[in-house]
Amino acid sequence: MSLRSRVLGLVEVVLRVPPLFVIDEILKFGIGLEELTEHDLSSFQEKFEQFEENIRSNATTVPYNPVFYKFFFVSLLRLLLSAVGCAAALCLFILHIKHLMVAYMYIMSVGVVFVSYWSNMSTIKSVSIMLEEFHNGSSILDNILSLDLETLTKNGEVTFQVFQNYVLQCFLSFIFVNIHLGPRYSTLQKLLPLAFLAPSMMTVLPVPSWLLNHMPVFSALLPLALVKFVLWSSVVPIIQTLYKGYSYARTFVSNFGMSALVETEWTRLNVPEVLRTFWLLRVLEHMGIFFASGYWELDDDVTPSFRLLKYLLVTGCDTLTAVLGITSIVSYVCNYIGKFFQWLLLSDDENDKNFGTVSAIVFYILALQTGLTGLEPEIRFVRLCRNFCLLFTAILHFVHNVVNPLLMSLSASHNPSLRRHLHALLVCLVLVVLPLLLMYYLWSTQDTSTWLLAVSAFSIEVIVKVFVSLAIYSLFLLDARRETFWEKLDDYIYYIRAFGNTVEFCFGIFLFFNGAWILLFESGSAIRAVMMCIHAYFNIWCDAKAGWSVFMKRRTAVNKIESLPEAEEEQLRRLDDVCAICYQEMRSAKITRCKHFFHGVCLRKWLYVQDRCPLCHEILHGMDCEERKQSNQPRPTDQEEENNYDR
Repeated sequence: MSLRSRVLGLVEVVLRVPPLFVIDEILKFGIGLEELTEHDLSSFQEKFEQFEENIRSNATTVPYNPVFYKFFFVSLLRLLLSAVGCAAALCLFILHIKHLMVAYMYIMSVGVVFVSYWSNMSTIKSVSIMLEEFHNGSSILDNILSLDLETLTKNGEVTFQVFQNYVLQCFLSFIFVNIHLGPRYSTLQKLLPLAFLAPSMMTVLPVPSWLLNHMPVFSALLPLALVKFVLWSSVVPIIQTLYKGYSYARTFVSNFGMSALVETEWTRLNVPEVLRTFWLLRVLEHMGIFFASGYWELDDDVTPSFRLLKYLLVTGCDTLTAVLGITSIVSYVCNYIGKFFQWLLLSDDENDKNFGTVSAIVFYILALQTGLTGLEPEIRFVRLCRNFCLLFTAILHFVHNVVNPLLMSLSASHNPSLRRHLHALLVCLVLVVLPLLLMYYLWSTQDTSTWLLAVSAFSIEVIVKVFVSLAIYSLFLLDARRETFWEKLDDYIYYIRAFGNTVEFCFGIFLFFNGAWILLFESGSAIRAVMMCIHAYFNIWCDAKAGWSVFMKRRTAVNKIESLPEAEEEQLRRLDDVCAICYQEMRSAKITRCKHFFHGVCLRKWLYVQDRCPLCHEILHGMDCEERKQSNQPRPTDQEEENNYDR
C-alpha cells in the first residue's frame, strides 16, 4: 500500500470518529433522572401507587402531581432528543467519504457563524462597558487620533480584545468564504468578509450604543441566510441520497443476504480502526483531565502510574461506545497474540486467523454480562480485572485449539521436522504453566468466590485438554515406531478422548450451576440468563448428545464386528494380501459375509460411516435366516460363496 493510500485511509478513519463522540456524549447525558431528588422519587412512587389504585377502583379523576409530570415529560423529551441525536450521528457515520466531507463543511460553516456571533457579542459588551464608564462621548478611534494615551492605557484590555476580535473575524471570514456551500458570486464573496468584520470596525467608531449592540445580529444575517439557503436547497438531494442508499441496501440484501451487507459495510467503514482511534482519543482526553485535576499529585497508598492506569480503565468503559472501543483494542492485541503463536508453531491455517474476532466477542459478552457501564468506578475496575482474567483463560483455550490439530498432524503424518515438534511441545508447556501460575496467584490473593471458581474451572480444563492432546500425540509417535499393526491403538485413543470429553462435560455442568448461583444471588441480568441458556444448549446438551451418539455407533460397530468370523492363520497365508482400508499387513482379520478380509479395527472405523463393504459395496451385516425366509430370498450357494471369496 502506497503512502498516499495510507494517508487517505487515516483521514477517512479520523473523519468517522466525531459521530462516535456525539453518541458517547449522548449516552453520558442520560434521560434526566439525575435531576430528581430522593424525595421527588419517593413522592412519585406514592403517586404512582395511588394512580394504580384509582385504576383498580375505576376512579375517573387522577390528582395532579407536578413532580410526576416533570419526571415524565423531561424524561420523554430527553429520550426523544437522544434517539434523534444518535440516529443523526449514525447516519453521518455511514456516509460515503464524499458526502461526509460535504456534511462536515456545512457543519463547520454553521459553527463559524455562531463563533463569529459569540465573539462579536463579547467584544461589543466590553466596549459598551467602557463607554458607560467614560461619558465624554469619545470612541477608541478618537482616543487614537488625539493620542489620548492615558485613556488607552486604562482600557488596554478592551483595546486588545477589539484587536483580537478583528484578527479572529478575519480568520473566520477566510474560512467561511472558502468552505460555505452556497452560491459563490463575486459580489457575495466580497460582502461576506465585510459582514464578519463590521462589528469590529464599528467598535472603534463613534456610533450610538443601541446601534453598536445590534451590530453582531446584523453581521450574522448574511452568512446565516446563506447557511439556511444551503440547508433548504439541499433537502431534495438529501432525500434522494437516503432513498438511493435504502434501495441499494434492499437490493443487496435480496441478492446476497443481510450478513453479506453487514460484512461489506463493516469493511467499507473500517469499523475496528475507527473504534480504536475513538477510544485512544478518548483516553487522551481523560488523561488530560486526570493531570489537569491534580490526581497525579494525590498522596495515597498506590503509585501515580497505577492510579492513572486505573482511572483510564474505569473511564474507558463507562458508556456503550467506550466498551466497543476497548473491545476493538482487545481484538487488536489478541490478533497479534494469535499471530505470535502462529509464527511460533509455523502454521498458516486460515481458520486460526480469527483469533482477534473471537476474543473481541468474548470480551464484549463479558462486559455486557457484568454490566460494566452501570457500575460504580471501584466496582467497575474490579469487574474489568475479573473479565480480563476470564479472557486470559479463553485465550489459552483458543491457543490449544490451534496447537491440538497441529500435534495430531505432526504425529500421524510421521513428520520428521524436530523443530516443529519442539515448538508445539513448548506451546503445550506454556499452556500448562500459565494456568497454574494464574490459579496460584488468584487463590493466594483473592477470597473464594463464584468468579474464582469459574476461572479455576477454565484453567483446569485447559490443562486437562493439553494432557489429553499430549497422550494421543505420544500414542501416535509410538505407533510410528512399531513395525506391526497396533490394533489396540484405536481403543486407547477412544478411551483418552472419552476421558477428556467427560471432564469437559463435567466442567460444563459445574459452570452452569455456578452461573445459576450468580444469576440468582449475586448479579442477575437478562444477558447472563441468555448466555446461560446458550451454554446449556451447546456445551451441555449438544455435547451430551454427540457423545452418546458416538458411544452408540461404537457399540453397534463392535457388536457387528464380533458377529463376524475371525480369519485363521491358514486363510491369511493363502490370501497373502494387505488390508484394503489401511494397506498394512494382516496378522489377524475379520471375514465379511461377502468373503473379504479386513482388520477388525479398520472395519469398525468403516462401520462408523456406512454398513457396506469397502470393496464390493454389499451390506456387511446381512439379514438372518428367518428374515430371508420371510422375504423369500434364497440362501447363496457354495459356488456363489466361493466366487465372493475369490473377489
